[in-house]
Amino acid sequence: MGKGNQSTVMEFLLLGLSSQPEHQQLIFVLFLFMYLITILGNLLIILAIVTDSHLHIPMYFFLSNLSFVDICFTSTTVPKMLVNHVTGSKSIPFGGCLTQMYFLFVFADMDNFLLAVMAYDRFVAICHPLHYATKMTHHLCALLTVGSWIVADLNALLHTLLMANLTFCDNNVIPHFFCDVSPLMKLSCSDPSLNEMVIFTEGGLIMITPFICILTSYIHIASAVLRIPSMKGKWKASSTCGSHLAVVTLFYGTIIAVYFSPSSTHSTKKDTAATVMYTVVTPMLNPFIYSLRNQDMKRALTKMTVLSLSHL
Repeated sequence: MGKGNQSTVMEFLLLGLSSQPEHQQLIFVLFLFMYLITILGNLLIILAIVTDSHLHIPMYFFLSNLSFVDICFTSTTVPKMLVNHVTGSKSIPFGGCLTQMYFLFVFADMDNFLLAVMAYDRFVAICHPLHYATKMTHHLCALLTVGSWIVADLNALLHTLLMANLTFCDNNVIPHFFCDVSPLMKLSCSDPSLNEMVIFTEGGLIMITPFICILTSYIHIASAVLRIPSMKGKWKASSTCGSHLAVVTLFYGTIIAVYFSPSSTHSTKKDTAATVMYTVVTPMLNPFIYSLRNQDMKRALTKMTVLSLSHL
């Protein structure tokens, strides 16, 4: 691992979100509640889509993948934080820290790619409704999903190997609740210029390409919606887009603020607030934003609940 072999740090200390005991207790309860809501909400979405044959269409296929990724995304950071609070330990092994960072990259990239794929799905549905079935085939949906996983894994591996190649000396305190790339680079006693350059170039390309796809899709969607004569038709066509656009703005806004601004402009409080938004709050809100306002999903969830109660 090159320079990584020179590191004297065997573990890192995660300070969490607050050092004050009364705040820590409140944060523990709040994060436990948000984590349980995230798991429950996203699992319900997956179960509803799997059990209802009417939802076996591309839009809900991608939504079920997004729910699965959100469960994994939150589970990468929050359980470790909760365990640290219960045990009173703040340590995480060097290898465990890099592993956590790797999976954070994987699931953040997957969120990114799935948001773009969902935007493309809405573009085809609204702008080319007569060709939707022939364009959004099962083969294409599977190809887009598998391709996203491969690119996400390779990107995460690249950044993890670059991080492992840095040297870490005496300072091992991370002022965060998980091993994020920005605070880790600040702790390094070797030059992280290569890591920063790769984040701004290759990492930027990974983030910007899907964002451009989303932006292009919405430009075409807006143009198509404006050509619909009735207000009812306009509302029906754009009803699923507003929520998606809100989550896109939240997701990209926080990630850009943390990872694509110069490290000299970073502050611990700003970075922490932004990362809490996209690692914890957004995955919790996604089931409500994408599904519970959707009539088909509401019917599927109601049907599943009724069937479950009837078997009790």
